[in-house]
Amino acid sequence: MSKLFLIDAYALIYRSYYAFLRNPRINSKGLNTSAIMGFCNTLNEVLTKESPTHIGVAFDHGKTFRHDAFPEYKAQREETPEDIKLSVPLIKQILEAMHIPILQVDGFEADDIIGTVATRFGSDGIETFMLTPDKDYGQLIGPNVFMYRPRHGGGYEIIGEKEVGDKYGIPTPAQVIDLLALMGDTADNFPGCPGVGEKTAAKLINQFGSIDNMLQHTDEIKGKLREKVENAVEDIKMSKFLATIRTDVPMQLDLDELKVEQPDEAKLRTIFEELEFRTLINKFLNKGEVKSKTDNNQLDLFAENTANESSEPKFAKYECIKTTQHEYQLIENEGELRRLCDFFITKKFVSIDTETTSTDAISAELVGLSFSAEESKAFYVPVPANYEEALKVVQIFKPLYESDKIMKIGQNIKYDYEVLTHYGVTIQGKMFDTMIAHYLIQPELHHNMDYLAETLLGYQTIHIEELLGPKGKKQKNMRDLSPTDIYQYAAEDADITLRLRNVLEPRLKELGVEELFWNIEMPLVRVLADMELNGVCLDTEALQDTSKIFTERMKEYEQEIYKEAGEEFNISSPKQVGDILFGKLQIMDKPKKTKTGQYVTSEEVLQSLENKSPIVRNILNYRGMKKLLSTYIDALPKLINPRTRHIHTSFNQALTATGRLSSSDPNLQNIPVRTDDGKEIRKCFIPEEGCLFFSADYSQIELRIMAHLSEDENMMEAFREGHDIHRATAAKIWHEDIDKVTDAQRKKAKQANFGIIYGITTYGLAQRMDISNTEAKDLIQDYFRTFPKVQAYMEHAKEVARAKGYAETLFHRRRYLADINSRNATVRGFAERNAINAPIQGTEADIIKVAMVRIWERFKKEGIRSKMILQVHDELNFSVYPEEREQVERIVIEEMQNAYPLNVPLIADAGWGKNWLEAH
Repeated sequence: MSKLFLIDAYALIYRSYYAFLRNPRINSKGLNTSAIMGFCNTLNEVLTKESPTHIGVAFDHGKTFRHDAFPEYKAQREETPEDIKLSVPLIKQILEAMHIPILQVDGFEADDIIGTVATRFGSDGIETFMLTPDKDYGQLIGPNVFMYRPRHGGGYEIIGEKEVGDKYGIPTPAQVIDLLALMGDTADNFPGCPGVGEKTAAKLINQFGSIDNMLQHTDEIKGKLREKVENAVEDIKMSKFLATIRTDVPMQLDLDELKVEQPDEAKLRTIFEELEFRTLINKFLNKGEVKSKTDNNQLDLFAENTANESSEPKFAKYECIKTTQHEYQLIENEGELRRLCDFFITKKFVSIDTETTSTDAISAELVGLSFSAEESKAFYVPVPANYEEALKVVQIFKPLYESDKIMKIGQNIKYDYEVLTHYGVTIQGKMFDTMIAHYLIQPELHHNMDYLAETLLGYQTIHIEELLGPKGKKQKNMRDLSPTDIYQYAAEDADITLRLRNVLEPRLKELGVEELFWNIEMPLVRVLADMELNGVCLDTEALQDTSKIFTERMKEYEQEIYKEAGEEFNISSPKQVGDILFGKLQIMDKPKKTKTGQYVTSEEVLQSLENKSPIVRNILNYRGMKKLLSTYIDALPKLINPRTRHIHTSFNQALTATGRLSSSDPNLQNIPVRTDDGKEIRKCFIPEEGCLFFSADYSQIELRIMAHLSEDENMMEAFREGHDIHRATAAKIWHEDIDKVTDAQRKKAKQANFGIIYGITTYGLAQRMDISNTEAKDLIQDYFRTFPKVQAYMEHAKEVARAKGYAETLFHRRRYLADINSRNATVRGFAERNAINAPIQGTEADIIKVAMVRIWERFKKEGIRSKMILQVHDELNFSVYPEEREQVERIVIEEMQNAYPLNVPLIADAGWGKNWLEAH
């Protein structure tokens, strides 16, 4: 049976672009590929999951008949973002390579083209799906014609005649035209009838059957509504004309022209390689591919499958192990191992890598070591599975690893550092991490070695899956392979890492981030490694007690909710919650709905209704309790390492664009602290046995950095005088004596302080503070009158970013802002906020990194046994031996407060306790 999919190209392109606006996909050439990637992922999903027999993609083309009839049509829309303009030709190239027809006709929109094609083939009995998020397409739905609509949060819904009727309460899909004509459409800028919303429009349509009939019988409309309709007759007629999707576009098209065909693989591969879409190459082209090995144990990178070995590389544009001269050696004889170590001991630098049994450094066992000190030459040394035997091999290379005269080069060298500590080796000397170097050069891009090799060296590395098989339960372990299977892969890693260092080091100098790399980021590697190796202690008994208490309280909330609702329902289902609150209990007159017609029950919406009914507060409490239980209280004990009995989080040094550290497995930086229940989790983090928990954090560091950057006299004075900055701000805004500032005024000033310095809008501040737009506007104006140089700095920050294309911290860390000069106000506004935000957040991140390095060095120098165990944004936590209490507090406070000479004092607050909660 035939199955036709018609895709609304621009609707999908815009949706993909804006979905990635906060975290755009930028390739090494600086091209924003968000729209292309999102479009291709959707296309692949449709082709693989729905298996259409026919497909076509419709594009708008030029001004349409609607613009001729109504010049204001879509006139209010923002300029198309430049990145979308650049993406469209590339998307069309991809479609051409896939032999998917591009449907466009001068003077018509994609809606009209899809309307024409869908109507024609639907009437011929072809099952037709229109892929679009646009509600206007509802009018086209009929026998054999459906909408295939992307859901918010993922997945799709299929909308037929019944679903349209259920959603709008109208008898036929064709009446969607009348509905839109009455409601108007702000997106397309046509007026409709003022004051008529969806419910009123549906009521009128049900009463009169059509707009034409309604306009002939306006005398039957009651009350003020009649006046509204009669005053808007011409607007309603024009709106109906504009809302009507044409089904008679002049175009010759046979069904066979839409038949799904095999792509031009060579052409598609070339495009995807140029865009750096490795994952999409696998999705579209490498399906079901089987790897093979040649008889001499060297990986055959060119085999499409075991039965058909091609002589051409899969990635023809890249060099690879088979196309380049190289000397990779497997060394197993003990005498040769000692000679190899003696050879490298004479070098100024050596590239190192470890092959292991796991990506988790704490539990990983060594499988082998690789070394390189000259491009295209590398050596691999297997390590036995038996620990005692393994120690003997590793000890041979201990003098090399621990020489402070030889620089060690690595890709994510923190991992190698941690693995080697389990074998009695601590890497000494300068370290050069290619991952971190690239992170400083291009923070928004990927930093894994395969990507760096392709983009910086034009080289296709052997991928780990080619050794171990695809990811999943059946994937082999490195220990399962023989050294002859591994040595080429392992030696290549050391060689490529060396080559990457040779490319990256000059770029660090060129961009002025060399000091940031050598003085902050590289010394921090050891600090983080030690913190990860040490881990954090958990009071499991306290967690179990908390789990019982929270579970009981959750059940109490549940029973209260059922009692207030008058029935039992699934509290975890947003749909059922919405139906109870807004359908049954009607606690709100005009509740928000999603585009699918479901009531919105987000936390933000429920918080705004908290005082309307006790059931809302109980649902919020229930949700909060359930999240705490599933994310932390019940999950954390499962993450305790059985060998160390500690939790070992991973600190990610090359992830966030601002320079902040993040943590994962588990994420200990997101533990909630604003609620009493959230704080209970911190109570379960304890120091080592016999130790105290010590916590120190910066006081209002972001505002202090703003005072320094802006040099605003009023803000600097408040900090220099030691005032509470929020009370001082309130006092100046409302011309009060600081001692007379109320808590309510202080709260408003605090929200203003943190909101305004990050470029919050009037509307955003009004929403955050639950005040009117007028009050928010006045507050922002008062704030800038109080701190005039803050406003001047914010404008200056945007101007500098426009001129340079990036913002930077006091330590010259860069945040590139490709959209800072965009003609699209939404896109440009986002970049402008980052231009203000990045120097503040990034400088904060740099300052605490400096403090961490200096504290760690002081601990080593002064023989301190106490440990730094956690970093959370502007807070450092320690497990401290009681006899070192005074010394540790002095060192930590000194180094935190003297990390950087701001124009205002850097202040660190500190606390002690028997757990994290008590200390902080």
